[in-house]
Amino acid sequence: MSTSAERGPNLELRDFLRSRRARIRPDEAGLPAHAGRRRVPGLRREEVAQLAGVSVDYYVRLERGRTPNASAAVLDAVARALRLDPAERVHLFDLARPGPAAGRRRPAPPQRVRPGLLRVLDVLTDTPAMILGHRLDVLAANPLAKALYTDFDALPHRDRNLARFIFLDPTAHDLLADWETAARGTAAALRLYAGRHPRDPRLAELVGELSVRDEDFRQWWADHDVLRYTHGIKLYRHPLVGELTLAYESLTLPDDPDQALYLYTAEADSPSAHALRLLAAAEHHGRPLPDVRQGQGQGQGQAPPPARS
Repeated sequence: MSTSAERGPNLELRDFLRSRRARIRPDEAGLPAHAGRRRVPGLRREEVAQLAGVSVDYYVRLERGRTPNASAAVLDAVARALRLDPAERVHLFDLARPGPAAGRRRPAPPQRVRPGLLRVLDVLTDTPAMILGHRLDVLAANPLAKALYTDFDALPHRDRNLARFIFLDPTAHDLLADWETAARGTAAALRLYAGRHPRDPRLAELVGELSVRDEDFRQWWADHDVLRYTHGIKLYRHPLVGELTLAYESLTLPDDPDQALYLYTAEADSPSAHALRLLAAAEHHGRPLPDVRQGQGQGQGQAPPPARS
């Protein structure tokens, strides 16, 4: 069986560990300050080794990707020394313990959404919901999610991807009120996926395209930040119903950890809940709502009239 050393240095592990130690000052780690100018930001390799309780030589080989059989205890110690959060710890283990080398990159089998899950999406008429898969591909979305974002089903198959929408679709900058936070999180989520699937050729294609076409993505990808979407708040400026503040929950499917159901909800009786109802009514009747971006309340408070038969 091939090892990482036989494949050459593990550059992803090297760059990730360098980026994590660069963000920690010695005084933050409880280390005494040394006189003189430091050549590198953050912690030195020997300081990480000291904090992790391993030899300097061993840590140097680990960071250079020359230690393919690092134990869980050592990796846990390094994670604590570098103050990694849960997603970063998982990423460290993924990078430090890569699977067997493949002869060549092979695309993963197409993901299928179970019919029962599609029915779940259908019954969620007042809640935007979608199922994301490999590389943040949009595998399925209910009508309200399409009304909130875009009609992914109408796009070419390769473009049905949340990262492509956020970075390459001009409407995303207007729709996402805090576009930078959302976009950074998207790049970080792709980084986390890359640690689990380093030989996914479609991921390489996606990252290459985004790096060429979007300078922000290229910069954030080089930061090596990782993020696991679990729950949080997203802010929208929808062209039809105005501002929305929605809470999202990401539910990983037990029989496929690379599929997740995303649900977007508004606080009861809030302006966002009212805006969601308007959006659902507009989607249901196929009637556009007045544009409310130019003023609060303009066009709000009235659902579109019933469609005539």
